[in-house]
Amino acid sequence: MTFIKNISPNPVSDKELIAAFKESGDGAHLSTLYQRYMDLVFGVCLKYFKDSERCKDAVMDIYEELHTKLRNHEVDNFKGWLHVLTRNHCLMQLRSPRNLKTTEFKGDFMQTAENAHLNGEILEKESNFARLEQCIETLTTEQKRSVELFYLQHKCYNEIAEITGYEWNKVRSYIQNGKRNLKMCMEEKGIKVESL
Repeated sequence: MTFIKNISPNPVSDKELIAAFKESGDGAHLSTLYQRYMDLVFGVCLKYFKDSERCKDAVMDIYEELHTKLRNHEVDNFKGWLHVLTRNHCLMQLRSPRNLKTTEFKGDFMQTAENAHLNGEILEKESNFARLEQCIETLTTEQKRSVELFYLQHKCYNEIAEITGYEWNKVRSYIQNGKRNLKMCMEEKGIKVESL
């Protein structure tokens, strides 16, 4: 008895699917790519929303967002980039006025001190994250690219040099200077930064 495997011996890479989608605009490429990571997206949403129905809606909303965002971003590590996009989507939903009103004024909802503390922490973290994004925009193009690849996509110096074409020493310099500039910017905005 023989078993036939449905798995292609050479599956198309994430980068190839992104390139095909950008070039053709064909949603089938994006759909194939997204299906690989739908469980990841759902899991991240569940961590924030604790409601499977809301997570299903978010999975669809994020898929719609990808149609625009993927065209406007250079993505080297789709899985990592999608994780950040999903987290940001969830945090934006949690801090929307509609969501806050539902939480605060629901008649049968009793907010414990612990819940209030957690909600405060989430809002503070989101506020700090928004300030960090503003500070990233103040970096030079080279610093911004190098810092994003190093911290958000977890690339090493050699990989960054290969991706960007910058010399290895320049990469190190861009990351160090970018980190210093980010720290100064964050501290100017009133956020104490232990280390980046």
